[in-house]
Amino acid sequence: MSDSVSPGVKDKVLFVDDEPHLLAAIQRGLRNQFEIHVATGGREALEMLQKSGPFPLVVSDMRMPQMSGVQLLAQVRQRYPDTVRMIFSGQSDLPETIAAVNEGNIFRFLSKPCGTGALLAAVQCGLQQYRLLSAEKVLLEQTLSGCVGMLVEILSMVMPAAHSRALRLQRYVLALATALGLPPQWQWPLAAVLSQIGCVSLPRETLARAEAGQPLNEEERTLYDSHPQLARKLLEGIPRLEDVAAIVAAQMQVPGSPSITPATVSLQQCDARTVGAMLLRAAFEFDRYIIAGKSPTEAATAIRTAGVDLPDSVINALRTLPVAGQERVLRQVRLWDLAPGMLLDEALLTQKGACLVPAGHEVTQTLIVRLRSIAAGVKLREPFRVQVSV
Repeated sequence: MSDSVSPGVKDKVLFVDDEPHLLAAIQRGLRNQFEIHVATGGREALEMLQKSGPFPLVVSDMRMPQMSGVQLLAQVRQRYPDTVRMIFSGQSDLPETIAAVNEGNIFRFLSKPCGTGALLAAVQCGLQQYRLLSAEKVLLEQTLSGCVGMLVEILSMVMPAAHSRALRLQRYVLALATALGLPPQWQWPLAAVLSQIGCVSLPRETLARAEAGQPLNEEERTLYDSHPQLARKLLEGIPRLEDVAAIVAAQMQVPGSPSITPATVSLQQCDARTVGAMLLRAAFEFDRYIIAGKSPTEAATAIRTAGVDLPDSVINALRTLPVAGQERVLRQVRLWDLAPGMLLDEALLTQKGACLVPAGHEVTQTLIVRLRSIAAGVKLREPFRVQVSV
């Protein structure tokens, strides 16, 4: 990312001070370099941030009526964590300065009076800090997205049945969070779609019996029960996936239960990691009963009867969930008719008999792109059977 903004576009800077004449002087001195916005108090500043943001940089006076600079910048940090925050004040009291730095995570502290040249240099440094942080965030998000995509793609190729289950669990987690009125958390659906990544270590026969609800011998049960912990080890080394790894590890047992998850517990009292573990645990059990042919109401009743360590609110919400892929019809399609969500009812073969994709694989956009890219060089046996949800 470039250190400069696009040609003709000025960086937006918000100055907050209860002295209008000072704000007017700042506007006169810096308006040629930046797009200067001003507010005469904390509440006005927060309204401006909401209506006219985002702002790369906010510079606030320390002492203002109704809301201090410390209080304002603490709220800015909470609501707009990417915004760089600076204090511009004549108050040199050390305890207040320390509070401002600790509570608002202040980038720089400027003392009044401050000449135009010094203020200009400080604002430029603050904007440079914003660009550096933004570039690092974009790089990290792209790296994270690439890692997750690679893991999901590997699972889809090696264990298509486990991949299909992961997609079902993701749908159930999202639907369950909506039914419970929970604010969205990106970690929850991501944990669901990565929850089965540890299955790559399992023998296919063991996984097939577990998926079908057939009894496993002691060795097979130990292997199957270990896959969430293996997934945790794979994921916790990826930056920012620590919570995701912990949620994945809890898909068969919420940590600390039942003491932290009694039937009457309020989800609002739990942190995002614990709630995510509950949602994935509920989705895991729900899917197991749905695959066995039970309705959502029957599945929720069975979960309650089995004493699974989940709050009543979560179990009751399960009764309202739509069942992923419960009703499907068979169709004969060609490659160019494939659409995400279809399920291959037979293996996808080349005309010479080589297996490209096994039966049971849920079609994704990535798979469609890959197949179409090789279609010219590798002829497929068409048409082929797929299952389509109705």
